[in-house]
This record gives sequence, C-alpha cells and structure tokens, in this order.
Amino acid sequence: MKQLTLAMAVDQCAGFGAQRKPTRREVFLDEMNTIVPWAQLCAVVEPFYPKRGNGRPPIALERMLRIHFVQHWFNLADLACEEALYD
Repeated sequence: MKQLTLAMAVDQCAGFGAQRKPTRREVFLDEMNTIVPWAQLCAVVEPFYPKRGNGRPPIALERMLRIHFVQHWFNLADLACEEALYD
C-alpha cells in the first residue's frame, strides 16, 4: 500500500477539506465571477476578436478579458501582470 500524501488525503476525506478557510485568491475569484457577466461581455467582444487563421492561434477570449480586468483593477503594467499570472 502506498503512503498517502496530504493532497491525496484531502481528496479522500471530505471532512478534512471542508474545514479549511478559503484563501484571499479564492474569495476574490468567487466575487469576480459573481459580479462580472462574462458571457455577455464575451458576446459583445467576440465579433471583433481575432479569428484563428495563419500564424499563432489567439488566446481564448474569456481568458484575455479576465487578464485585462485584473490588470486594470490592480493597476499592473504588462510585465507585472505577466509575472502575477505565473505566480
């Protein structure tokens, strides 16, 4: 029998994972999902967003909108936003 890691134990034991406090990141992302109407925004921007063709495929529209909003909410430069995404 293999020894369980902490992550595996959390997955198997619902009681252990249910008692943890949500992180600030999780709280922020939950608030962002409830406040911003992502489907409606994507529907408005989608006709003007670059289509797949020759060259590099474009990044998904909803992902780019989320990055754009976070960049403006936290007043991040392009490089700072890129570093924040990697973190």
